[in-house]
Amino acid sequence: MSPIEITRRALLEGTAATAMITALPDHGASAQQTPTGGAGESELMVRLQINGKTHSLDLDIRSTLVDTLRERLGLTGTKKGCDRGECGACTVHIEGRRVLACMTLAAAAEGKEITTIEGLADGDTLHPVQSAFIGHDAFQCGFCTSGQIMSAVACIREGHAGTEADIREFMSGNLCRCSAYPQIVAAVKSAAQIQGI
Repeated sequence: MSPIEITRRALLEGTAATAMITALPDHGASAQQTPTGGAGESELMVRLQINGKTHSLDLDIRSTLVDTLRERLGLTGTKKGCDRGECGACTVHIEGRRVLACMTLAAAAEGKEITTIEGLADGDTLHPVQSAFIGHDAFQCGFCTSGQIMSAVACIREGHAGTEADIREFMSGNLCRCSAYPQIVAAVKSAAQIQGI
């Protein structure tokens, strides 16, 4: 290959190597050259009440609730979909109200009761909404299901499950790429009737 002939692969490899070298810390730099405001200054201790248990965590102040649940606490039932509040896959309850965990800072939930999909069942006994979703086959790929169920529980509790039109309206913040909406509506309606709501 002549010096003038550069392939796209060679260009990308060279750029990546240069970026890695420039990103390495300069161990010869003096302490005076170290930038102020270390990582510790952007962290704080947060106590979260999740599914009846208290968790004390040192968190970056910018940590979202969905990232904290999934990455720090291993509660992966809450899904991270769009990460901008559009799909509803990350729906959890804070003080009984549904919220989007991707749009909520973990620190903002301190001292409040948080319920995730893992906290709905009573031991081996599923929540009526979980049972209804299984009974009505209200999922396909399952990625949105935990958010759909959390939203459905709140929808029923809020009194918005009286008609199919109401269910569709008040569940509209939860998207299903597989388009299982008829089964989801049927499951919510069934669960509301079972609970006498």
